[in-house]
Amino acid sequence: MHATTYVRAHATGYAEPVPPKSRPAVSAWAALLQVHAKLVPELDAELRRATGLPLSWYDVLLELDAPQQLRMSDLGERVVLSRTRVSRLVTELESHGLVRRESNPDDGRSAFVSITDRGRERFHEAAPHYLAGIERRFGERLDDAELETVAAALRKVLTPAALPEPGQTPTR
Repeated sequence: MHATTYVRAHATGYAEPVPPKSRPAVSAWAALLQVHAKLVPELDAELRRATGLPLSWYDVLLELDAPQQLRMSDLGERVVLSRTRVSRLVTELESHGLVRRESNPDDGRSAFVSITDRGRERFHEAAPHYLAGIERRFGERLDDAELETVAAALRKVLTPAALPEPGQTPTR
C-alpha cells in the first residue's frame, strides 16, 4: 500500500485509511513534511559551517532586521516557536551581543527585543549563504512556473498576514 494511503499520528504511530477524496491532500502534505524535514537540517548545517549561525538564530535575526523592536510574543508568532523556546533563543542571542531585550514600560509582564548593530552585521553576512542554500537545494530543482505555483498554493493555506505576496510587507 502507498505511504499516503495512511495518515500516521506522529506520536503514536496510529494509522487510519485515507478516503480516496483526501489522498491528493495527504500526498501533498506528506511531500511538504518530507521536504521540510530534509532541507531544514541541511540548510542549518550549511549555514553553521559558513557563518557559525544556527538557522534558528538566523530566523530570529531575520524577523528583527527592521527599524522597530518587537514584543517577545510577536517574535514567537513570526518564528513559529513556543514562548519558552523564543525566550531561550533570545537569551542565547543576547549573550552573543546580537539582540537586546528591554522591559515593556507599559506592561511589566512583557518585553521588547531588537537587533543590535552586531546582530544586523551577522545577519547580513549570513543572508547570502542562506539564500544560496535555498536556491541550490530547492530553487534549482523546480522551474520558475513550478516555484510560483508552489508559492501561490501555500499562500492559499495561510492567512494573508502570515505570508505576504512578493513585494508586499507583512501587515503586522
